[in-house]
Amino acid sequence: MTATIAVLGTGNVGTALATALARAGRTVTAGSRDPRRRAGSWTAPVPLSGLAAAAERADVVINATPGVESVDLLRPLAPQLAGSVLVDVANAVEQGPDGFATALRHPGSSLAEELQRALPHTHVVKTLNTVGPAAAMAAPGTFTTPPSAFLSGDDEGAKHVVATVLGDLGWRPDQVIDLGDLATARVTEAFVLLVRPLVQALGPVPFALSVAH
Repeated sequence: MTATIAVLGTGNVGTALATALARAGRTVTAGSRDPRRRAGSWTAPVPLSGLAAAAERADVVINATPGVESVDLLRPLAPQLAGSVLVDVANAVEQGPDGFATALRHPGSSLAEELQRALPHTHVVKTLNTVGPAAAMAAPGTFTTPPSAFLSGDDEGAKHVVATVLGDLGWRPDQVIDLGDLATARVTEAFVLLVRPLVQALGPVPFALSVAH
């Protein structure tokens, strides 16, 4: 597959994914709300542009923007994202003073579903939001137990595209589990509420869900 990928968001997640995909041989661009300001600290080996410009040139777009802002940031990009596959790796949560999630921002729904409502002509697929920190998303082989990556989406073709992208990041086919339609993202997005007790129990170690079967 030779699709061009845009990574929207230039924080830890965006940097890690853009770098890994470029090293895997993909054509990657990155989008920032303020590319001129961000350029001074941008370390990924990919070109940096505005959000709309990056999205317009891509077939596959990864949402690595802060989850609480994602819908507002991406809704204006509906023309550029029309027909594209949007890979949503973010979580939208309320945070406590310690920075950990205390509640979901979209109870009874999910960030992925809200993005799909805002972008009706885009194929939204949820994945990788149960993996942390950001570097671990592109390094599944570093876990002592093989982790699982989940797919939620309404379009089978789009999920196949995303599974291929996961392969570029090092995820084996047997580690990728298709959960079904986009509503199943509600389940994986709820996992973020477990992160604080996990860190309290284990310390700040990489984490992911793993399905034993």
